[in-house]
Amino acid sequence: MKPLVSILIPAHNAQEWIAETIRSALAQTWPNTEIFVLDDGSTDQTLSEAQRFASASVQVKTQENRGAASTRNTLFSLCQGDYIQWLDADDLLAPDKVARQIAALNDSQGVKTMLSGAWGHFWYRHAHANFVPTLLWCDLSPVEFLLRKLGQNLSMQTATWLVSRQLTEAAGPWNESLSVDDDGEYFCRALLQSDGVRFVPDARVFYRRTGHTRLSYIGRSRSKADSQWHSLQLQIGCLRALEDNERVRTACVRYLQNWLMDFYPERPDIVSQARQLATELGGCLTTPPFSWKYAWVDTLFGPHAASRVRSLSRETKESALRSWDRILGAIELLAVRVLHGQSLPRQ
Repeated sequence: MKPLVSILIPAHNAQEWIAETIRSALAQTWPNTEIFVLDDGSTDQTLSEAQRFASASVQVKTQENRGAASTRNTLFSLCQGDYIQWLDADDLLAPDKVARQIAALNDSQGVKTMLSGAWGHFWYRHAHANFVPTLLWCDLSPVEFLLRKLGQNLSMQTATWLVSRQLTEAAGPWNESLSVDDDGEYFCRALLQSDGVRFVPDARVFYRRTGHTRLSYIGRSRSKADSQWHSLQLQIGCLRALEDNERVRTACVRYLQNWLMDFYPERPDIVSQARQLATELGGCLTTPPFSWKYAWVDTLFGPHAASRVRSLSRETKESALRSWDRILGAIELLAVRVLHGQSLPRQ
């Protein structure tokens, strides 16, 4: 029998993207799937957009706003799948993503193997997604995966994973105390219960970049910074639970150093805690320098001003890139309509 795959889509204020995401789930060439969409108290038209796809194979439900982790826990309680495919409401799956990963099960280690795949980021035009391989794009043991993830500050996008129900249950529920990086912490726990990672290069995922409006963007939010710091500590704990030696502790210190810039100088309390943890690990954190573009602001006005200018610069750049890609997408669509002799919408 072909295993049932549950595609679980948590959604909050995603009216612009949810239809395309559901279509990518419906387009899967794997014949045995069920799709659940759970609207997490959206204040826009996300629910009504999703309900257009409601059918025997697409279950659409809603709840009061509880956050992404809680929504994912509810979704898992609703499904019956032998394998679980998480899919955020603005991302896309290649049509053969699930089928390729299921096919890889034939010569993998079994239900305790986590299946991953390639992912690329895009703004509006997924055909132009940028796929950049990392050291995580290969078969790895749990220890080696986490060593590379933390030591090189790498990640795998949430939808890349296909995980058996048994392994999902062993990992436990999503941590509802985390509002940021809950996926990083969750899949670390799944790795603890697994035999390792099987990378399927042609199982592709398209990760939509939404700039500073994305849920994972910390900015100047204290609650998000607290969540990120908590997640970092939990992930370090996961790696050390598997192995605790000099190379592990070195990777953990490097992980803390890479993230220090996100807390400095706005959160001196977290910076202090990170330094203390690094010391306990046998290392030392250095004050993160600003790049040459912002170093002069630091010199003249101090690190708080430099940090704010840097954040504003990044947000402005991302907004410009996003707008430009949207314009290019509209031009491409217009060209296709003209090429096929389709009538243009009246103004």
